[in-house]
Amino acid sequence: MERSDLLTHKNGRQRKMAGGLLLSENLKDNDRMEMSSSESEVEGESDGLIKSSDSEGSFRRRAKPQQGVRGELGNISLLLFLYILQGIPLGLGGSIPLILQGKNVSYKDQAFFSFVFWPFSLKLFWAPLVDALYFSKFGRRKSWLVPTQYLLGIFMIWLSCTVNELLQREGGPDIVTLTLVFFMLSFLAATQDIAVDGWALTMLSRENVGYASTCNSVGQTAGYFLGNVLFLALESADFCNKYLRTEPKDTGIVTLSDFLFFWGVVFMVSTTLVAILKRENGHVKEKKKVKEETKSVLETYKLLFTIIKMPTVFTFCVLLLTAKIGFSAADAVTGLKLVEEGVPKEQLALLAVPLVPLQILLPVIISKYTAGPRPLDIFYKAFPFRLLIGLEYAVLVWWTPLVKHENGFPFYYYAVVLLSYASHQVAVYSMYVACMAFHAKVSDPLIGGTYMTLLNTVTNLGGNWPSTVALWLVDPLTTKECQGAPGQSCASSEAARLCVQNGGACLTTLDGYYVESAVCVVIGIIWWVWLGHKMKRLQDASPAAWKCRMNL
Repeated sequence: MERSDLLTHKNGRQRKMAGGLLLSENLKDNDRMEMSSSESEVEGESDGLIKSSDSEGSFRRRAKPQQGVRGELGNISLLLFLYILQGIPLGLGGSIPLILQGKNVSYKDQAFFSFVFWPFSLKLFWAPLVDALYFSKFGRRKSWLVPTQYLLGIFMIWLSCTVNELLQREGGPDIVTLTLVFFMLSFLAATQDIAVDGWALTMLSRENVGYASTCNSVGQTAGYFLGNVLFLALESADFCNKYLRTEPKDTGIVTLSDFLFFWGVVFMVSTTLVAILKRENGHVKEKKKVKEETKSVLETYKLLFTIIKMPTVFTFCVLLLTAKIGFSAADAVTGLKLVEEGVPKEQLALLAVPLVPLQILLPVIISKYTAGPRPLDIFYKAFPFRLLIGLEYAVLVWWTPLVKHENGFPFYYYAVVLLSYASHQVAVYSMYVACMAFHAKVSDPLIGGTYMTLLNTVTNLGGNWPSTVALWLVDPLTTKECQGAPGQSCASSEAARLCVQNGGACLTTLDGYYVESAVCVVIGIIWWVWLGHKMKRLQDASPAAWKCRMNL
């Protein structure tokens, strides 16, 4: 919920299945943590209002929240639907790298496309503008929600007419145009997210505002599932022929073009209905509404700059920006390498389904160990375990072609992959929940929303930039030689083309992924030994060291 006074916006824990089931741990749990932070502050205000009132009716409304829930099912349903829409472009963006990998694009191209996943981690920087600039007659949140969703619909309909040409161009997919278009989709979805989060605070009554985080979690996850897992399954001819058809065909049940057009129309129609039929705050019957206080845009940016200049915060941010370098090869490249080795992309996507219960339970279990005064101890202990899984991922990629047969891969192979991903999730969530607990512990309560969102933004960026760099470096670190054409080489794309023209073939002698995996683990060990203890020592800093000294 992006408000300039609380700035409790979600920084996009983006589930990018392109580089594995989870390339980055940057979407849902930040959503839950930060939305819960906002809701607790709103609920605190509500409690104060109730305690100061002698009204028996007010007490009854607090004592029987279920009655209010039944009266607000329409608003809850609308919020859920808006979050589902938000997840659709995110899921589609996560599916494109898998499609590109099947078209043998370079890893530099994959690195360029990975910028598509950055907007959700950067929306802190334009959230104050979304909060401060609006048409009061139309509505503070609708002023951004309506045009943003119209643009999403227009982009998706336009893309449905051109995506086949962009993907099937004679010289290879048009990576630049694809990246620009999907970056805009992600940027617009992030902006829509800011508006919906802010609207959730006032759309629901005080007693039911806690359901906003449930709508967020369920809706965005469902939208991502529709745009990624379900789309990849229905787009796959093999999957449809095996499970959904009696007579095989050469294409899936749906195409990317059809999928984009359908959801583009849904965006246009639903946005029109919201613009015409839904009024902001029109449903609130209470005498006292949730008050939306605002700071100026300049005040908000000054506050962010003041926080980050604090010595303890600056040190912590540097550590957060470098901590995930050791995991970048495993997180960003492994899934793409599995697709390159012949693992069907839809099978990788479907492996996310059995992991959902684990992802729900892990934060609950781990939070019992991070609730004390030293949550980063769990982060420190999980760090080497996650590095070890990175090495196991490299072994998994090496083992993949050895077990492949004419009919694909045996059942036990997918069981091993699923177990590997599950182990990875244990390490990821251990580190993530520990970080979020520490953010909540040190954030200055007077400016808790802004403070916490800044730390979460830095955490997300600390995962994004190493992943992009890791993808970029795969090709330069890979060595190939031309066999069958004496005097030719494969040092560049032009040299590789000449090798093939002369009857040769470029064969990989050293895969850059394995080089990266080893280098990343070494960097991770150095970070753990040298800087890991420094991160743990931050827990010993006095509370005053984390307080922001600024007159607001």
